[in-house]
Amino acid sequence: MANVMVKLSVRDLVHADLASCGWAGSDRHLANVGEQLVRAQSGEVDYLAVCTATDIAVAKGGVDYRAKAGVGTLWQLAVHPALQSCGIGTVLVEAAELRIRRRGLRQAELWVEEDNPRARALYERLGYVAYDRQPDAWEEQAPDGSLRRRETVCTVMRKELA
Repeated sequence: MANVMVKLSVRDLVHADLASCGWAGSDRHLANVGEQLVRAQSGEVDYLAVCTATDIAVAKGGVDYRAKAGVGTLWQLAVHPALQSCGIGTVLVEAAELRIRRRGLRQAELWVEEDNPRARALYERLGYVAYDRQPDAWEEQAPDGSLRRRETVCTVMRKELA
């Protein structure tokens, strides 16, 4: 197996990116991401894209500064499925942590679904420590367009930023 090096950059996600982010979720999810981009304009959140040299987003995720006082809460993190386990998630999380530190905050937090051990392993490798479990639920769009309620349990993880 050959190794391929790809140059990546991180920038703010913009509305024009949403058309090529179908890999990240349903139309309903992408509409929600569009709503978060409006919040980004007011500074409530940062929403990042990790892009290839051709400026195509291959990962995306947000930092919410209002979810919990004094903490940058990472959420809606996703990497293109064909590119998972290539280090792109690490690039995304580290860029998000940099944004949090630039705001003068010293803690990052995230929730990871308990049925997602690969993501949890990444966050642990990056220094996140589990400290709580919480139920979570949201409406998600099925492939046929109908809505269904997704209920899950998440591990709440925190990292102290230097």
